[in-house]
Amino acid sequence: MEKKITLPKHKFHIKTGDTVVVIGGNSKGQRGVVTEVIVEKDRARVEGVAMITKHMKPTASNPQGSLVKTEGSIHISNLKLVDPATGEPTRTGRKLNDKGKLQRFSKKTGNFIPDVRK
Repeated sequence: MEKKITLPKHKFHIKTGDTVVVIGGNSKGQRGVVTEVIVEKDRARVEGVAMITKHMKPTASNPQGSLVKTEGSIHISNLKLVDPATGEPTRTGRKLNDKGKLQRFSKKTGNFIPDVRK
């Protein structure tokens, strides 16, 4: 039986390590750094935003069990990238840079957005 490979539907305007602001939902207005992008579900985890409480079962190392607060995921459409140059939320586009590679740019200022993941 062949293994089915699923490819992402499209590229996202947000990458791991970007600073974003939440533009919709219960966490509207909060800022944070993207820690994980979940491509299959079009969602992202943002540091300190959309906190949820998980109940942990009792184990041998933790006989009482516990409540753990972790970040929940937010849909990509509810996140807006913060322009590193100005510190304001901006829409993004893609255009060719000097080296001939596609790179994200801020539609508000027109400046290229440097890749944080290196």
